[in-house]
Amino acid sequence: SEQGVEEESFEANEVYAIDILVSTGEGKPRMLNEKATTVYKRALDREYSLKMKASRALFSEINRRFPALPFTLRAIEDQRTAKLGMVECLNHELLHEYPVLWEKPGELVAHFKSTVLLMPNGSDQLSSFPLQELDTGGKAVEDEEIKQLMTQSIKKAKRKGGKKKKKNKAPAA
Repeated sequence: SEQGVEEESFEANEVYAIDILVSTGEGKPRMLNEKATTVYKRALDREYSLKMKASRALFSEINRRFPALPFTLRAIEDQRTAKLGMVECLNHELLHEYPVLWEKPGELVAHFKSTVLLMPNGSDQLSSFPLQELDTGGKAVEDEEIKQLMTQSIKKAKRKGGKKKKKNKAPAA
């Protein structure tokens, strides 16, 4: 089935995390192994009274240390109890899994993340990671028009100065 994207509107003075994944493959990554998942997030809209002591201990630690953000199982203090309690938490959908996704062998995948602040006078990129060097495999852009476009900045040039104040001339006495 096709995945739909909900329509969203953006407002000034809001902050967004942008997470872009691009692939030369079909663009439909697959889960290779469900047990490879080690990153989870608390499902804030779900509640359930856990039965096992290990599950309650794990869930209590998650609520205390990671109430709204994703976490890795390695961050849990008691690993043995965490693995035991994780089963009940997942069975009752108290946690969202972040599965490890795979593309077909030989396909290229790029992942970009950034945080953007939308302001009334434009947007500002608050965080990002430096881009890695791109291995072009010996290929190069040959079209002069595209080369010229690639040299241009994507940011708008800021106007210098502003309105100049008119000097008031004092009347001669």
